[in-house]
Amino acid sequence: MNQIELNNITKRYPGCVANQSVDLKVAVGEIHALLGENGAGKSTLMKIIYGVVKPDKGTMRWQGKTVSVKGPAHARDLGIGMVFQHFSLFETLTVAENIALSLPKAESASMDLLKQRIIDVSEHYGMKLDPNRYVHTLSIGEQQRVEIVRCLLQDVKLLILDEPTSVLTPQEVETLFKTLHLLSDEGCSILFISHKLDEVRALCDHATILKSGQVSGHCIPSETTTEELARLMVGDDTPLTEDYKKAEGDEAFLSIVDLSHQSDDPFACTLKNISFEVKAGEILGIAGVAGNGQEELLNLISGEDTSAKESVFFAKKAVGNLTPEKRRILGLGFVPEERLGRGAVPDMSLQDNGLLTGYQGELTKNGIINTGKVKAFAQNILERFNVKAAGIHAQAKSLSGGNLQKYIIGREILQDPKLLVCSHPTWGVDIGAAILIRHELIKLRDEGCAVLVVSEDIDELYSISDRICAICDGELSPVAPTHDVSINQLGMWMAGDFHALNNENEGAVK
Repeated sequence: MNQIELNNITKRYPGCVANQSVDLKVAVGEIHALLGENGAGKSTLMKIIYGVVKPDKGTMRWQGKTVSVKGPAHARDLGIGMVFQHFSLFETLTVAENIALSLPKAESASMDLLKQRIIDVSEHYGMKLDPNRYVHTLSIGEQQRVEIVRCLLQDVKLLILDEPTSVLTPQEVETLFKTLHLLSDEGCSILFISHKLDEVRALCDHATILKSGQVSGHCIPSETTTEELARLMVGDDTPLTEDYKKAEGDEAFLSIVDLSHQSDDPFACTLKNISFEVKAGEILGIAGVAGNGQEELLNLISGEDTSAKESVFFAKKAVGNLTPEKRRILGLGFVPEERLGRGAVPDMSLQDNGLLTGYQGELTKNGIINTGKVKAFAQNILERFNVKAAGIHAQAKSLSGGNLQKYIIGREILQDPKLLVCSHPTWGVDIGAAILIRHELIKLRDEGCAVLVVSEDIDELYSISDRICAICDGELSPVAPTHDVSINQLGMWMAGDFHALNNENEGAVK
């Protein structure tokens, strides 16, 4: 028996067709992967199932009956839960208050009981949450935990997961997969969207591949190689491997000197005696589990927090008290971890979002906007970074997560920064887009830019970083050439063991 069946689903937007005559069947208890490039129509299809988007054509059958999902509340009543790639949380509310909003009144009447359920469930599944914390104090990884736990508290029959492991640790991923298998054994169906093909092969029973909004194929992931899956997604023209030579860098552009910082926010991570430098012509990678001080460190580097007056230097110039605008004048480019809201304004056009950080260059003169140059700048980003969008006037929120990420990174790179700071540069992007972004970062490095990458993707850090380190509980590990640090060593650093060295690494870390 099928839990859900979609027939001939079609959805058009101005300038593009998101879904074209899509058929999809998911059996009871089946873990089904939905694969495709960024912009292939995966998220739109999931939003149709969840009632966020209405299809222009087609039907949906739920547990054998034809239904028309009127909205997310109706979907939840049916037993459909969804974890979005872009989170649907209210930042000014607590974890418990956010979760209560999606539950029936009877289940949220007692906040004390609900808070205890949150603690019990989150701890059981290895995603510890404090129900009293306000969402705006949480890291991206912690916010994702809220979304997952919120679904786990519902009596779901179909759980839709859009890039759920993007910012989870390997241990959390393992725990999540155990949970998903348990749900599957109990008859819950799972729709799993991910660009991590090894995870798809390990977890999913079947896969449907979308390309340009249409179903292009089906397969059994466990019987298909990772390369074969990638080829089904991106075609034969996209390179699937990458090999970057390491660089040594030149003079330090970014210097962090004895940085200690305690925020007024009681839930923020305290930074302790952090010192490092990023040289012109190198990529420094910082690994770490979400919530260990990455956000606080990046705020101090970007200028969102100006309290580190004598600890942040650009080309030996103290910049700790300068605003983000003044730091950009000195050569800073910045890609935050949160795409919508911090990286781009959702309701503004791509053209206007390009102007937001590029206005200090040739796009304006004497305070007057050069509209022609702004349009050309936005169009150049779309073309060079292969951003799939309905033109430069499309709203940022209309793009898929991966395409918006490419746009934001392109916007920063095309301003020729002297220092580029990137948080999770390939979060939620397909394999082709990830390779493109990494290639552009390497190219920028080779042109003499100092590049700082903060990520939880260890494979990515090893691929592009010339030197590497880890942050744990507000402290920074030693910094070493990437080829001198084993994965086991990096794992120990991420756990806070900065002193224990593998024999193979002894004497290598300086």
